Formats: sequence, C-alpha cells, structure tokens
Amino acid sequence: MTHADADLFARQPALVAESVGKRFGDTEVLKGIDLNVAPGEIVALLGSSGCGKTTLLRIAAGLLSASNGRMQIAGHTVVDGAVHTLPPEARGIGMVFQDYALWPHLSVLDNVAFPLRMRGERKAARQDRARKALARVGLDHLADRSPGTLSGGQQQRVALARAIVAEPPLVLFDEPLSNLDRELRESLALEMSTLLRELGLSAIYVTHDQAEAFTVADRVAIMIGGGIAQIAAPETIFSDPASVDVAQFLNIGALIDGDIAEKRFRGSSELLSVETPLSNGYEGRAKLLIPRTAVRADSAGPLKERVRRSQFQGDRYLLHLELGEGGHHLVCPADAPAAQGAEIALALQGERLRVFTATH
Repeated sequence: MTHADADLFARQPALVAESVGKRFGDTEVLKGIDLNVAPGEIVALLGSSGCGKTTLLRIAAGLLSASNGRMQIAGHTVVDGAVHTLPPEARGIGMVFQDYALWPHLSVLDNVAFPLRMRGERKAARQDRARKALARVGLDHLADRSPGTLSGGQQQRVALARAIVAEPPLVLFDEPLSNLDRELRESLALEMSTLLRELGLSAIYVTHDQAEAFTVADRVAIMIGGGIAQIAAPETIFSDPASVDVAQFLNIGALIDGDIAEKRFRGSSELLSVETPLSNGYEGRAKLLIPRTAVRADSAGPLKERVRRSQFQGDRYLLHLELGEGGHHLVCPADAPAAQGAEIALALQGERLRVFTATH
C-alpha cells in the first residue's frame, strides 16, 4: 500500500452499502441492506442460519453478485445493481475463511506472502512483510513450518496474518472461529479484536455467536429475515433492543404479554404489575421485557417466585425462577444457591425494564 492509498483509505468509509438486495429465484435473501463501516471500525453481522449475513459478506467479497443496490469499498464502486460487480482480486480486501483455506504445499511464510506474490511484489519485500504479519499474530517462529503441522488455532492465526499482510482497507471474516472449541474461540476473538484495533483496520465479522460478536465489534448488526433489525454498540443493543424479535434472538430476558392502562403494565397470566417505563400515554396490548440485569434477590421485594434450579458459575450462582403461570422464567444472579422449589422475594429495577407496544 502506498502512502497515497493509505491517506485515501483514512478519509473514505471502509464500506458503504445502499439498498443492497439479493434474490435466488423467487426467494428474497437480502432486503435492501444499508450499511456504513467507518475507517478503523469493526462491524459484526450477527444472526441465525439463513438470515442473510453470509450472503451480504460474499457480495462484499465479490464472490456473489447483488440483485440490486450499490456498494463502495474505500471510495471505489464495487457493486452497481446487477450489471457491475468488481472481481474479488480487484477489491484490495483481506478475507479470513471458516476453513482457513491455507495452501498445504506452501510454508507458513509463503502462505502469508501469497497475496503479495499475486500482486507482483518482489520476493524479498513480500517475505519481509509476511514475517512482520506473522510476528503480529505471534507466529513468526513458525514461518518455515507446514500448515498441516499446526493446531487449529495456529492455522487460524496464519489465515489472519495472510489477510492483513497487505494492510487492506477492509478485512472480511466469515465465521472464522466456528471450528474451534469455546475456550480457544473466546481467546482468539479477543486477540483478533485487539490486533485489528492496533492496526487500525476496518472489518466486517460474520458470526452466529453472540459473545464473539460482542467481544470483537464496535457495532453489531442484528440480521433477521434478510434485513438489519438493529445496528448499534453491543451495550446499546443489550440494554435497549429495538424490537421483540431482537430481544428474543439475544435471549435477553423474559417477555411477558399484558396490557398497559393508567401508566401500569399488568401481565395477562402472571400476577405482575409494574409502573411502565413509557411516558407517552399509550394504553393497550404490550409486551414487557424483564432483562436478567433487572432482577435481583431482595427479601423486601414485591415479587415471590419459585426456584426451578440453581446454576453454579464459578464466581456466582444463577437462580432459574418460575414466573407465574405463563410458562415464563426469570434468571436472577445470587451469591448463594437456593433449594429447588424454594420461594424467594425479588425486586425489579424499573429503569432496566423495556415495553414493546403493538406499534413498536
């Protein structure tokens, strides 16, 4: 990358998508996606299988054409409806795949240097840059090894080094940690987040794992049914979900059906009555979201619920509680366990409750 290129990338959004859609026959997989990724920003696309997140990533990578809409990467138009799609090699992006996609017959160093080789960079220069990229992911001592002799986690780091070796304006991650066990996945997610920020690189990170998305991303785009249901910082999404669908997908807490009247919410099947957080005078059917973070054990609390089970979590317990007769349950953190079937008193933190109306 030249200094002029670096200066241009610093001024341009890493990616701008406008009304990007994709159809496969009569099936609409993407529904008018708008997305803006700022320079140095990491955006996670989070959603269940079939929500469209991988399709959007593949369009950004040039591996799939769009049916409509426009997309720019670092100021360059790469998608313009169905008539113009810039090929992957002309986009200057980096990509980390789920299956690593390493060449088994090349050394670790040559795998990392491969994108520079394809650009015609001289051998000495590309090997120097490849060694520096390996050093950044802590694998410079394995430069001469074969990828087949490395662990899964080490192969993933090699793939990351290859993606960043040319310091591209955008790095795309296609569920890169899904093949790893939970402990290693959490460790590498934090490492990648730290590394991408140190390099000041921009990234789109596709995952179905909520904890992984929240660890890696500056903003998370929740994708449901081919559209972006909400995009915001992880803390904002968790504390203020935009819809019932988002709250249900994230499993934030219990969603209770009921009615609002005289500024109070009353559950339809639970003996639950709380002052509503709404202030616009709405009355009618609604759902109350009781996040786990809004529930606490309190001997003077107005709610009395029965314990289904206690779950030990190392530094605390989680009490799983029955909520009335509606089949709902709450999760309450506690310092000590409680016997199954025991009744405990609870208090709700009103400022953390959320109400969704019929028009929300």
